[in-house]
Amino acid sequence: KSAFGQLRHTPDRLRTLNRLKAGMAQRFSSKSHWWLWCLLALSLTAIDQTIKQAVSASLPLHASIQITPWFNWTHVLNPGAAFSFLADASGWQRYFFSAVGLLVSTLLLFSLWRGITSRLVTASYISIIAGALGNVIDRVRIGAVVDYLDFHWGLWHWPAFNLADVLVVGGAIFLVLSSFTFTRNEMKQAT
Repeated sequence: KSAFGQLRHTPDRLRTLNRLKAGMAQRFSSKSHWWLWCLLALSLTAIDQTIKQAVSASLPLHASIQITPWFNWTHVLNPGAAFSFLADASGWQRYFFSAVGLLVSTLLLFSLWRGITSRLVTASYISIIAGALGNVIDRVRIGAVVDYLDFHWGLWHWPAFNLADVLVVGGAIFLVLSSFTFTRNEMKQAT
């Protein structure tokens, strides 16, 4: 007897319950919707590129618009990597960072195609792919990355960055966080 009264377990009802349980127990796999994850990564890359095009078209290079006392919308070019790392190098970094971005994106896309069983890892990979490709497009197109987000406190400015950088860093953070999550089976085995 249950809270809903006595349940009759007819063969039809048992088959339905077993199908429901099997459906709920189905594991997530990125492989089943691989094309959708590619489309999502490309959409995020397109959003990044659209914003960069708008910034380049509407704001002269090195110009800034104060939005709040601690945030400026700016237009700068970064030939280096995160936080202007290697920005003063002789130009080889353009090709190196483009190759790294393409290699990482290819490896992550291949992993998604093979099948990732974690939704969080899948989202992380999509984010990293989109951000990497957004910055690779800039490097190939103009030789540097367009940055436009400038956070500051007084005269201290955090290095300017863009949506692609947010996607890469956010994806990496979620990837690290995913290493601390456990599946239900792992939790059952631990107890």
